[in-house]
Amino acid sequence: MPTGIVGEFLDLKAETDADVLAMQCGDFYEFFADDAELVADELDLTVSQKSSHGSSYPMAGVPLSELTPYVKALVERGYRVAVADQYETDDGHAREITRVVTPGTLLETADDDARYLAAIVREDDGTDGPYGLALADVTTGRFLVTEVDDESDLRAELYRFDPAEVLPGPRVRNDDRLLGAVREDLSGSVSLFDAEAFAPGRATHAVREQFGRETADSVGIDSDLALRAAGATLGYVEETGAGVLASMTRLTAYGDGDHVDVDATTQRNLELTETMRGDGEGSLFETVDHTVTAAGGRLLREWLTRPRRDRARLDRRLDAVEALASAALARDRLRETLGDAYDLERLAARATSGSAGARELLSVRDTLALVPEMVDAVEGTALAESPVAAVLEDLDRERARALHGELADALADDPPKAKTQGGLLRKGYDDDLDELIASHEEATEWLDTLAEREKRQYGLSHVTVDRNKTDGYYVQVGKSVADQVPEHYREIKTLKNSKRFVTDELAEREREVLRLEEARGELEYELFEELRERVAADAELLQDVGRVVAEVDALASLATHAAGNDWTRPELTDERRLDVEAGRHPVVERTTDFVPNDLRLDDERGFLIVTGPNMSGKSTYMRQAALIQLLAQAGSFVPARAAEVGLVDGIYTRVGALDELAQGRSTFMVEMQELSNILHSATADSLVILDEVGRGTATYDGISIAWAATEYLHNEVRARTLFATHYHELTALADHLPRVANVHVAVDERDGEVTFLRTVRDGPTNRSYGVHVADLAGVPKPVVGRADEVLDRLREEKAIEAKGSRGGGEGAGSDGTGDGTGSGEGTKQVVFDLSSGSFAGEGDAGSAGADAPDTGGNRNGRGSASTAGGAGGAGGEAGRAGETAETAETDRIDPEIRAVIEELSDVDVAATAPVELLARVQEWQERLDGDR
Repeated sequence: MPTGIVGEFLDLKAETDADVLAMQCGDFYEFFADDAELVADELDLTVSQKSSHGSSYPMAGVPLSELTPYVKALVERGYRVAVADQYETDDGHAREITRVVTPGTLLETADDDARYLAAIVREDDGTDGPYGLALADVTTGRFLVTEVDDESDLRAELYRFDPAEVLPGPRVRNDDRLLGAVREDLSGSVSLFDAEAFAPGRATHAVREQFGRETADSVGIDSDLALRAAGATLGYVEETGAGVLASMTRLTAYGDGDHVDVDATTQRNLELTETMRGDGEGSLFETVDHTVTAAGGRLLREWLTRPRRDRARLDRRLDAVEALASAALARDRLRETLGDAYDLERLAARATSGSAGARELLSVRDTLALVPEMVDAVEGTALAESPVAAVLEDLDRERARALHGELADALADDPPKAKTQGGLLRKGYDDDLDELIASHEEATEWLDTLAEREKRQYGLSHVTVDRNKTDGYYVQVGKSVADQVPEHYREIKTLKNSKRFVTDELAEREREVLRLEEARGELEYELFEELRERVAADAELLQDVGRVVAEVDALASLATHAAGNDWTRPELTDERRLDVEAGRHPVVERTTDFVPNDLRLDDERGFLIVTGPNMSGKSTYMRQAALIQLLAQAGSFVPARAAEVGLVDGIYTRVGALDELAQGRSTFMVEMQELSNILHSATADSLVILDEVGRGTATYDGISIAWAATEYLHNEVRARTLFATHYHELTALADHLPRVANVHVAVDERDGEVTFLRTVRDGPTNRSYGVHVADLAGVPKPVVGRADEVLDRLREEKAIEAKGSRGGGEGAGSDGTGDGTGSGEGTKQVVFDLSSGSFAGEGDAGSAGADAPDTGGNRNGRGSASTAGGAGGAGGEAGRAGETAETAETDRIDPEIRAVIEELSDVDVAATAPVELLARVQEWQERLDGDR
């Protein structure tokens, strides 16, 4: 077992569950054994060897003053780092672990984004919810708690806040599926914490100790689960030694009724903070973010990801944006002032943790000085009567002025980085300190003038007086005159061209200077710590000023974008409507010559079926509707000529899906799970965006699901809905469901050339133009040409030869004729029946006519809505199949096929529900496939 420093290191490491230990050894923090090799690999440090008890151990170290960036780098890579500091004892010195830095308790962040620590608690009955959730940002002191109903809501909140570290409670930590989903959704880490910290009694006590006994009741927290999560979070912050509990001055509760439900899927689909590729550029936030402060950017991001449902609050926010948008000069002056502000919320946390240096306190001083400038920028302008002025009135200006004055009187303008170096404070701040400074200056003046005195007194040349760590103060004389020095000079070192000497008086003066320096440093740092504690005591004031700066900055950012991009103020209403005139997509309009479109959703027209070709703009049209709704409920102007927006309680989207095979979920399964979430979560006050449903399975399966989902959303949920589909059969629903209407993206087709007009018009489209899109995508010309041929024959219900299907020989042309000279058995002519998804009408090349036997059905998959009730032409299939059964060909038909035809003949289309009819068709298809 190693002894000495290595043994002490390993003993301390055994006391903690941290991944890495940094132990102070004099002026360095050292890592030993496996920890040394880990940090060397991660941070490119040099590894040496340390001998202990006959063994050799890897060792790596960093200077005392440089530990922070190394710890930050390790923590940002997911490691928990324990720090053991050295302290003096009667027997010398000892070391103890003073803090553990984790991803959720790291104060020194690399960016301006919020950095949340989250705790999750669930009841012990094993059900899916409810869940208690606490979210603490140790860098700003913000503390939020809520209770959510189920796992879907929990994942939405976690995705929205994206915590750096998650603490699962006792029940949650054993839920491998949920933790797997959390790890999948988030970039942060999952850490286990003492289960007792989540116990109701202990957690409630922690909350009361931190925020006051009555705080939970006064802020409306009636959830024991939320309190348990909050208490565990406080316990974790305290145990890790982050030292920021004093900055957590407010406990904020929020619930379902406060914000619009925007689940994780919708946040991704609408690209609120990052694109589908994971980039910030091209997101909604990046588009509208013109903030000039870190806190303003964080708040604006929160507004976009957590839209509000409080109309009065939103109207005040819109009033402020309108005032700022119309007062360009005042807005510019205000933003210029804000541009000099530092992040007071984070500075407050640094002060309370004891990690703030003199430069951080200078930043506090300089930002507090901006408060009167902000007020001046508003007074006497058009903003004076706006909510912007009201925001500033919430500040305690007198307290801000007093703290600013104290810092201005105390701090030197250019303090050193080292806290104990001296020069942190101004002269005149403390009498005792001034006396020490005067004595120190007198002593150093004697030393500064010593060289000149020695030259004059002893006639020496080339004399200098200097100081270093090895020799202390010394007199240095050139070798050419070194033999002329007086007898009281004692030589201490010979150099190439000079010699160094000391004298008794110089040594005494050195001791005096060192004593004064030490006394000055100790007193000055003691005074500085008192000043920092004074700032920490005003952490709540700093947070208030910081929040005001953030709010004004976020409002000015929205106003700047609105004024520069011709956005308009939405008219909020309590009616269930979304009426947009000349709406645009807020992101796409920046990079394209955008074609605006109108949109109307209300009680009479609440469900729009959107059809049109791929790449024509359907998805953009629907996303812009959702984004206009979201922007309005974020308190922003919107990209439109005019907009009347009824408030919603949730925005739900289902837009495409990628395979998640690693999680055992295919594209279609993901699609169905997203659809299920929408059907369970949306209400009559929600906005639903469906961009294709049922495309990941067989045609009739897909149509059936899409049809049934449409009926359910229309009849049961009654949410305002836009549904884009290539199932043209669904457009018939507009004739049967009162709130359903058809719109389509217009196409101009002339002389075989197709132009997407990007204009949305009423009514359904009549084609999908898929072959044209394939051509635009660069599909080889032979494929595109062949697809055109097949499509034409399908429309005309004519035979299609499957080229090369029997040996690859060349045979009949597209008209069904040919010489049959190909190799093998020749080309086989068939009719591909879309209704059954299979080939029918078999015959050798040359034996079939241009029109193969009609097995029934409209080949393009559409039937008469009046006959089939919108069921995809099933009525036409039944009619023609009955005629076929009466022909002379009957005897040659397979018995199973004949049975299906007979059942078709017996179907009463008018009396059969569409979904049931489609199910019957699918059953017949499966029987026919099985017969083959």
